[in-house]
Amino acid sequence: MNTTYPERAQPKDLKKIVFSYLRYWYLFLLGAILGLIAANLNLRYTTPQYRVSTTLLIKDDKSGDGLSESAAFSDLDLLKSSKNIDNEIVLLQSSKLMSRTLAELDLRTSYFVKGRVRDQEIYGTDLPIKVIINKLNPKAYNRTIFIYIKDNNSFELEEESTKRTLHKFGQQITKSYGVFTVVATSTNSLLPDGKPLIITFQDIQMLAGMYTSKLNISPYNGKASALVLSITDAVPQKGIDIINKLIEVYNKEEVDDKNVIAARTIEFIDERLKYLTTELSTVEKEVEQYKRQNDLTDVSSQAQQYVAEASAYNKQLSELGIQQDVLASIEKYLQKPGSQYQLVPSSLNIQDPTLVGLITRFNELQLEREQLLRINRPDNPLVQNMNNQLANLRENILENLRNIKSSLAISRRNLQLKSGQFGSKIQQVPVAERQLIEITRQQEIKQSIYLYLLQKREESALSLAATVSNGRVVEPATSSGLVSPNATNTYLYYMLLGLFLPLAGIYIKELLNNKVQSLQDVQYITPAPILGEIAHNRGKTSLVVKEKSRAPVAEMFRLILTNLQFSNFNKENKVLLVTSSMSGEGKTFFSINLGSSLVATGKKVVILGFDLRKPGLLPDLGLIEEVGISNYLVQESLLVDDIIKPSGVASNLFVIGAGTIPPNPYELMLSSRVEHLFKVLRVNFDFIIVDTAPVGQVADAFTLAPHIDSSVYVIRYNYTLKEQLNIINDIYYNKKFNQPMLVLNDVRKENGYAYGYCYGEERKKKSFLNILK
Repeated sequence: MNTTYPERAQPKDLKKIVFSYLRYWYLFLLGAILGLIAANLNLRYTTPQYRVSTTLLIKDDKSGDGLSESAAFSDLDLLKSSKNIDNEIVLLQSSKLMSRTLAELDLRTSYFVKGRVRDQEIYGTDLPIKVIINKLNPKAYNRTIFIYIKDNNSFELEEESTKRTLHKFGQQITKSYGVFTVVATSTNSLLPDGKPLIITFQDIQMLAGMYTSKLNISPYNGKASALVLSITDAVPQKGIDIINKLIEVYNKEEVDDKNVIAARTIEFIDERLKYLTTELSTVEKEVEQYKRQNDLTDVSSQAQQYVAEASAYNKQLSELGIQQDVLASIEKYLQKPGSQYQLVPSSLNIQDPTLVGLITRFNELQLEREQLLRINRPDNPLVQNMNNQLANLRENILENLRNIKSSLAISRRNLQLKSGQFGSKIQQVPVAERQLIEITRQQEIKQSIYLYLLQKREESALSLAATVSNGRVVEPATSSGLVSPNATNTYLYYMLLGLFLPLAGIYIKELLNNKVQSLQDVQYITPAPILGEIAHNRGKTSLVVKEKSRAPVAEMFRLILTNLQFSNFNKENKVLLVTSSMSGEGKTFFSINLGSSLVATGKKVVILGFDLRKPGLLPDLGLIEEVGISNYLVQESLLVDDIIKPSGVASNLFVIGAGTIPPNPYELMLSSRVEHLFKVLRVNFDFIIVDTAPVGQVADAFTLAPHIDSSVYVIRYNYTLKEQLNIINDIYYNKKFNQPMLVLNDVRKENGYAYGYCYGEERKKKSFLNILK
């Protein structure tokens, strides 16, 4: 049955932890030495890398520098744009840009000189030869060839697993993987010791990916639109050339893009101009034809003229109407009864001289008649004559009025006809003007577009001739020196690694070790009192406590004996049971030496070998196993004195062996003769030490619990499993044995032992207090 017992707090002893690792100091020293050796090898075999950097200023379109994609139409809000520094970083880090850079630098071939430790790359002016590639197949990628320079005119070519072939400089070489030519440079010289020049063909795409990953681009600061470009390479000059060429290609592509935009803009404008020229000519002809068909020169001035003429005719018609009304009123007046001797009204605005003369003469005769009547009678011949004259004038006036009215009617009809013609023309003016405006509007729109495109064509042509790049190098590319490997960091890293590996190994070893290692392991798991610790026995014999012995182990047993006496103060403590979790933990060793320690104090002691399954008491003392406990329990004829033997170690130390190994030891130990055995021994001996079988394997020892006064549980360092300490808890909490106590056996320095370490006053007080409790 699994029972969970309360855990005890385990204090962290930093000093103990440190010393537990320091006992393996030789491993740490070896690890540090190996780390330094590894660091030295790393520095020796690692290719040095140098950092190359430059600063690039990115001009912004909003500041007026350069030409954007929409510069030709910059007055249109829909096409306005500005530079984005993050976009430029993406462009600079593109594999396409790097591929073009490496291709222009002709880095499809890498040159190395064979060295004792590593091959050294050479570049630029240091090259004694140069390989000009005419054609290269994918099979050539990562292929290596060796060139041995014989003299200034010839060389030998060696490929993998092939013989050397002799060639001349400038001679075209054809292989299955490509066609190339080897030429000598101005610095051509024989390599030392006849070493070959190693040439490797590279895949530009893969090489571009590698350099792109090594390229680092970061903003100069948060305010300036500048970038810091850096790259690491084994050859500083190669890195400088790559950085400079990368910026050159970047600027060139930017300029090419702008030129393409400008050229396409001009091409587009030219096509539109051709089309607009035709359309504009057509519209102008339509305007001309419309004006000709409608007799129009200037619609506004002609409309004003029509209105003026129509107004003049209307005025004349109005005047004629007035004259007709006046004539009608005069005629009506003359025809009115009783009006023959009255004055005729004035003709007002009648301009006819005949009518005016007749009316004037008629009115004069009327006045003369009135004067005659003042002095003459109405029948006077003079008056009668005057009357006849007035009647004739009246008839003449009426006739004249009818003639004038007929003439005015004709004139009125003519004026109305002309006025109607001009009114019709006035009504046609808005329609003509509207149609003309529509045609003119089309003409103006096409003319404005034509002028706009002409202007933009000139601007695009100007920008094409004066295109500048967006990037400006602030600081030229320079090498800042060696960046890797860093000797200090490398030595420090490998030395720490050399120290860490044994540290990790020891930690894992301790972590996986499930055996009791220290006193704290025991105190953390169980609260049972601890009598003491026993140091490792370096001798070959089980007896280490001898008379007048001052060995550390003997002193430890004396201390345990002292603690045992304190633990049973004022209590009877004659029978002491010794057990453990399993065989080999030192129960018999402890029993023999504890008995020897008691004998040294003048006590009479007997040790019982109650491990009936695997007897070891008598063999450890060099005695022969004869009649013992098992025989006594089976044979009632045997007496206790028959099985007691002197130990041969001390005069007052006796032993009782296990006897013949029985087939049923557990049932045998339940015999009533066991109780009789202990009664007899209690009378004859001062102390009885019972060496029993391990309780972690068999239950034999528990049958002796009623006969014992106290019990000692032996724990062996680096042997007893930690999980077996739960057996002690079971015994302690369930009180299966009287006065259970612990003894820690086989303590060594790695378990925290040093002579006197276990015997400090503070430790003794704690042990005694635990025992007394």
